[in-house]
Amino acid sequence: MTASRVSWRPSAGLRFPVPKFILASFEVGRKFKWARAHFFVGCENEAALEFSGPPANKGFRVSMDLDKIREAAERVARSVGVEVVDVEWQVGKQRLLRLYIDRPPLPGQSAGSGISHSDCEAVSEQLNVILDVEDLVPGPAYILEVSSPGLDRKLLKPSDYERFAGRLAKVWLNEPVENTKFFEGRLGGFTDGLVQMSVRDREISFPFAKVRKANLVVEF
Repeated sequence: MTASRVSWRPSAGLRFPVPKFILASFEVGRKFKWARAHFFVGCENEAALEFSGPPANKGFRVSMDLDKIREAAERVARSVGVEVVDVEWQVGKQRLLRLYIDRPPLPGQSAGSGISHSDCEAVSEQLNVILDVEDLVPGPAYILEVSSPGLDRKLLKPSDYERFAGRLAKVWLNEPVENTKFFEGRLGGFTDGLVQMSVRDREISFPFAKVRKANLVVEF
């Protein structure tokens, strides 16, 4: 049995402020026999709607196949016209499956148009059914959360460094390059397996294989 949370944060393609509003509850998932609705007041950069149920059994461990979950999520995303950015599985007080989606840029565009709350809702509803039918998340109750990657989105693929060329980013490396494992600067693209960056008016490059994590920096 699953719970579902749909959240929306402005992605890199969204350029206008989000007005404040209140979200009402709605039914999610054909297997629900109970639901506890939580209402959230939208703020300038986030709106969320959540259903929750009994907490996961403490100490219960199951093996998760995130590759199968990602494949199912990508099928749903394509049908909605968006793409899967990342899939995360977290176990704490609640079991949480978090999916980040975005709208890819059209040919000739450098950035997509961003996603809406309705995009997140559509993906959440369709994916929730597939996860239940194919039993891809075994074990006790969990929460499915679908949201945009946000303005500080992770950079996970080589194409991300091309797509966001010119944007300010932070990059952490597994091995030092020029005696440092951390760089903050503007992305210059991706060529022959190397990430290009402009750091303090000098150009540097390092292998994508050495990147431990990276994300965009929010600029105003």
